[in-house]
Amino acid sequence: MAQHKNLNTKQFVDIHDIKDGVVILKNGSLRLILEISSVNFDLKSSDEQTAIVKAFQNFLNSLDFPLQIVVHSRQLDIKNYLVKTQALVDQLDNELLKIQGIEYIRFVKGLTELANIMSKNFYVILPLYVTEAASKKSFLENIKSAFGTAAQKIKSLEEQDFSIYKSQIEQRAEIIMEGLRGMGLASKVLDKESLIKIFYNLFNPNA
Repeated sequence: MAQHKNLNTKQFVDIHDIKDGVVILKNGSLRLILEISSVNFDLKSSDEQTAIVKAFQNFLNSLDFPLQIVVHSRQLDIKNYLVKTQALVDQLDNELLKIQGIEYIRFVKGLTELANIMSKNFYVILPLYVTEAASKKSFLENIKSAFGTAAQKIKSLEEQDFSIYKSQIEQRAEIIMEGLRGMGLASKVLDKESLIKIFYNLFNPNA
């Protein structure tokens, strides 16, 4: 019964595999995910805000391939932080510092009870479809690739063609990272371990 339930759950997950930091979907397409730093837009001057907006507009207009921008919000769990802070306060010998520590913990607890404190992560998702990366193949091979089944495309990805697709999607990532640097944003390509953690949190929001 548990095995049957597990199989049914997998049907709703579009991910076939993660290879060298590249997500392979069940339809045979690829995804590369970049994690992006944030900037406090409201604290910028009006001129700085205008410059950022124009830079973002120019960045988008310069692209000749699609991308997806994702903002992932998750309620911040500070229980472990409070436990560690309480342990440090308990070790204090200075009574004044201990009282201040207790008041600080009380304040943070009260703040989290009044409002949901959210953590936000920003991502850019780059897609690549098999037909886009097939330019080095013959015309007949391109036609077969375009009309092949998902299983055939995945099989192709598991063989020598994967390096071609990976190289092309990484080139797109470099273009994105360079454009983001122009707006003062740092970015990095997520590795397999980071991707697994993200997907686990997405599919297990209450974990």
